[in-house]
Amino acid sequence: MDTAPTAPGKIGTPVDVQAAMTYLGLLGAWITQRRTELDELDATILASPDRAQLTNDMMLSLSVWQAIKNRYDLLLATWDSGRVGPTEQLQLSALIWGHLDDTIPDSGPPTPSTAAISGLSVSLPEACRLSDALAGQLRSRLNRGPQSDQLAGRLRDLRAQVERLRDQAKLEPPITQPAVLAQVEDLSARTEELGGKSDRGGDIGGLLGPLEIRAATMERDLIVGNTKRRQAQDKLARARGLRAELEAREKALTVIVAQAVATVTPAPKYAVPNVDALGPVPSSASQLDGYLGKLGSVSKAMQVVQDAYSQALNDRTALANRLTQEVSTAQQAGVAADADVAALARVVESFLARRPTPTQVVASLLDAYAAASRMLTARDQGVQS
Repeated sequence: MDTAPTAPGKIGTPVDVQAAMTYLGLLGAWITQRRTELDELDATILASPDRAQLTNDMMLSLSVWQAIKNRYDLLLATWDSGRVGPTEQLQLSALIWGHLDDTIPDSGPPTPSTAAISGLSVSLPEACRLSDALAGQLRSRLNRGPQSDQLAGRLRDLRAQVERLRDQAKLEPPITQPAVLAQVEDLSARTEELGGKSDRGGDIGGLLGPLEIRAATMERDLIVGNTKRRQAQDKLARARGLRAELEAREKALTVIVAQAVATVTPAPKYAVPNVDALGPVPSSASQLDGYLGKLGSVSKAMQVVQDAYSQALNDRTALANRLTQEVSTAQQAGVAADADVAALARVVESFLARRPTPTQVVASLLDAYAAASRMLTARDQGVQS
């Protein structure tokens, strides 16, 4: 098996049980074969005079393989020997088509390959295709394999890769798609030229390797480009959603602030952040990270405003509840009818009824009411004893 098996289903759709079983069997065999191949390539690189130039690419291929193997282990655990229901079918779909987080770890000094791939989060099928491309690139650079029947196999693999490139090129934006398709067609034409030369008995060994490297590089770049565009689209959708949420919060906070200012004094003195001041959501991928950071800062600032003004309203409610409790305590002690205590209660009620309510004054009056009640209660208890 020279290339990874085709993944079943699509993201968000439960994987068919039979298709999942077939895929897991083929994927496991491919993973084992790819590891054996990479070990052989690694041994060849160690003995190669170009070892320094190939080591980083070898480490990158091993890192991609390990990420695939880790995800395959999760798939096997979810599969659980076929004991799957609707929930597990959805989980299998998510594991196959979801992103492999931190797929490519740091594998040493940057090279053209690692610089292009570093930090990407790809799906399992994309990672498998990436592994195929990287392994093919290494094979070509090492010029491994007999010159007889293996050349025909390499040519067959190159034709299959060209077809994958056509499909991948169709995912390119309209502005770049014609140029990419032209490159694919040029690669296809050169591949067919080599095929014709081979059929005529010509030696294509020295010509096939550079073409394989070109195809592998193009496939890698197309996968990387598509993933980066998808990530940019995700960021754009997240930025638009967060901005809409903040605009709704801004309107609600304006109401809370107005209510608090009209209800209590002194009220907090925070301004509600103006989302419009951030400007429109940028369409440039390079500006989205900074814009998302600004949206996050605005969200935190809004939370500060909400906490402050909500607490101010809650404080007034707490003062009204405290008055009720203090009056009830005084009534139970039999001192609520005292002229001075009753007068204090009326004063507290009067200040509570004001708009805005001077909360600090009410709190002090409540302290006085409670102190007077305690004093009279203690006096009455002393007379009774």
